[in-house]
Amino acid sequence: MTIDDILAAGAPPVVAILRGVKPDEVVAIGEALVEAGIRLIEVPLNSPEPLEGIRRLVAAVGDRALCGAGTVLEPEAVDAVKAVGGVLIVTPNTNAAVIARAVSLGMEPMPGFATPTEAFIAAAAGARRLKLFPAVGYGTGYLKAIREVLPKGVATWAVGGTGAGNIGEWLEAGCEGLGVGGGIYKAGDSAEVVGERARAIVAAWKALG
Repeated sequence: MTIDDILAAGAPPVVAILRGVKPDEVVAIGEALVEAGIRLIEVPLNSPEPLEGIRRLVAAVGDRALCGAGTVLEPEAVDAVKAVGGVLIVTPNTNAAVIARAVSLGMEPMPGFATPTEAFIAAAAGARRLKLFPAVGYGTGYLKAIREVLPKGVATWAVGGTGAGNIGEWLEAGCEGLGVGGGIYKAGDSAEVVGERARAIVAAWKALG
């Protein structure tokens, strides 16, 4: 299963970022996300026992959602995520070694970038999807300018300050999708609360037509 598969199946282009989730919470939250329609789920590696959380998440919803890790900072972490079944590799920065390792293992890297230089480094390392982070600090005009020079076949996602209220703005600016953190999950939130927020985001996306 790839991101292309997920999007081709009609799922919303949204990565749910579960920063701070605990392993004993992640299955119920993952099920709530999938039920709401979210099919891309990230557990950042600065969460409690993140690899165990990813392992449990993959076991529970890995047949219906593409799961993986965020805040991946070194190639060895890519190997660790692969070992527990994760596929998605999201980073806050541009690290060519991390990207290349993920690509070599058949995983789905989504590296963070802030400048055109970083975007081109990430693309050269094999990334097909880039994450503008923190997106709210740069804005849609900045993204449009960068997209004018990016290689064809390289998509951009907006992460940071994104959610139901501005998904339309970012997609109109040329983003393929969004990563949503606090707008979908904050540490300690119940599965019910996460499900409600996820449904609101999916509804906002569907309303765009």
